[in-house]
Amino acid sequence: MASISAVLSPTNLIHSSTKPAEILLKSVSFHRRRTHTLLRLSPGRPSRLFAALTAQDSSSVAERKLYVGNIPRNVDNEELTRIVEQHGAVEKAEVMYDKYSGRSRRFAFVTMKTVDDANAAIEKLNETDVGGRTIKVNITEKPVVNMVDMSLLEAEESQFIDSPHKVYVGNISSTVSTETLKNFFSEKDKVLSAKVSRVPGTSKASGYGFVTFSSEEEVEAAISSFNNVLLEGQPIRVNKA
Repeated sequence: MASISAVLSPTNLIHSSTKPAEILLKSVSFHRRRTHTLLRLSPGRPSRLFAALTAQDSSSVAERKLYVGNIPRNVDNEELTRIVEQHGAVEKAEVMYDKYSGRSRRFAFVTMKTVDDANAAIEKLNETDVGGRTIKVNITEKPVVNMVDMSLLEAEESQFIDSPHKVYVGNISSTVSTETLKNFFSEKDKVLSAKVSRVPGTSKASGYGFVTFSSEEEVEAAISSFNNVLLEGQPIRVNKA
């Protein structure tokens, strides 16, 4: 059977400041025919092969990454790892915390070593009791958000006026919008600004938000007036942020 070899030499490499480098691969013999293959390499742009491998790697991670919801507030990364690793090898566990209050948001993400580990963890842990709470465990889903939604959310975020006089509003229904939250609090006092927090990269509400005022007196009045009051069917929690 005829052999195939590739010859690379300095003369095969053509460098230019305006053109991508070119490598000439010369097959010496292939069924008595000579062929030449010219590969064009763009130093500043990733190859299609690299992009394909990166996509496959991202897909693999997505298949191993679990969402763990409704966990007790006292469960931290180490405790969550201990719980999950009883059913498969854990690569990383991360409990989500509110950056303002520092409290657990009662959900986490756990990346397992393999897809089999992920499936085993789901089978053994989903709908089980942890610290008196029934937890939810499943594969994380890629957020599906159209460009219009994202542009509106970005504009909404940029319009938020922060202030040292601010309240944290928890247990917000997923149907509550920023405008609804602002109008609700405006019934009693003049609101400076408001926003409903979203899961990063999506339009999904995180279940909490913030309302800002011009003075500390207005903050105290808002807490007194709205804490445990129903907003679209759910009693909201209002305290200083």
